[in-house]
Amino acid sequence: MLFHQNRTELQSHFPLKKPTYNEPKLSAYNYIEQQGIGSTESDDPLHYADSLIRLILGTPHQELASHTFAHYYCNEPGQSLDQFRDDLRAAQLAAGKYNKKLRSLVFPRNQFNEDYLRVCFEEGFTSVRDNPRDWFWDIRSTQSESYWKRFNRGLDAYFPVGKQNTYKPESIEVRQGMPLCIPASRLLRPYNPKELFLNDVKIARICSEMDRAAANGEVYHLWWHPHNFGSYPEQSMHGLTRIVQHFSKLHESGKMQSTSMGELADDRLGMVN
Repeated sequence: MLFHQNRTELQSHFPLKKPTYNEPKLSAYNYIEQQGIGSTESDDPLHYADSLIRLILGTPHQELASHTFAHYYCNEPGQSLDQFRDDLRAAQLAAGKYNKKLRSLVFPRNQFNEDYLRVCFEEGFTSVRDNPRDWFWDIRSTQSESYWKRFNRGLDAYFPVGKQNTYKPESIEVRQGMPLCIPASRLLRPYNPKELFLNDVKIARICSEMDRAAANGEVYHLWWHPHNFGSYPEQSMHGLTRIVQHFSKLHESGKMQSTSMGELADDRLGMVN
């Protein structure tokens, strides 16, 4: 939905089949109808991002990818596989105005759903982000998830609760007619003034995991939501800067390189073929 300059253009790309969640408030279309959005990016930059899309396209080694068209929840009751397919088609249609075909996808709220993978592949996606291989990252729903799961996910950002999260590229399974499922390694959580010294602990933990990946020729898949940096942008960017500086040292020593999901999928599929 962010791939547009104005509301008329956005609405022209709406899919025919919209998600029919049992909980209507989960639907972006319901939000637009009930809350309303602006007419253009200039008067509503939170709901249109054409200028940002063009910055991504103009930056070397950056991939324009998808988070679905309307933040589609694959595990919420009420929606269907056909509705998901129409959502992906709408996303590809929106990308087409930039003369791009989307190849990589991240499932909203990490609601990774095996049943929907073949549809992803059929609609042009060669890679998707998978969740870490921990029980507390098995996210079934946004509405009824246990506090215990969320607590362990948060704790693992600072202390080794989960499994080792770096892995060999060749360990990523290639399946016929399916996109490459690339496991995430670590969610970079934003700065929190209540965490005090723990803000430094989580950055140090990420750098340590990067060191392990670099030493063993492994993948380290770091991710975060940029909008989470909105509350304390200076402090959160400082933490990110430390990570980038650490990567630069590893890169300069020849031990680590940066790659997009699409590039990793191309490399892995090329190794197999």
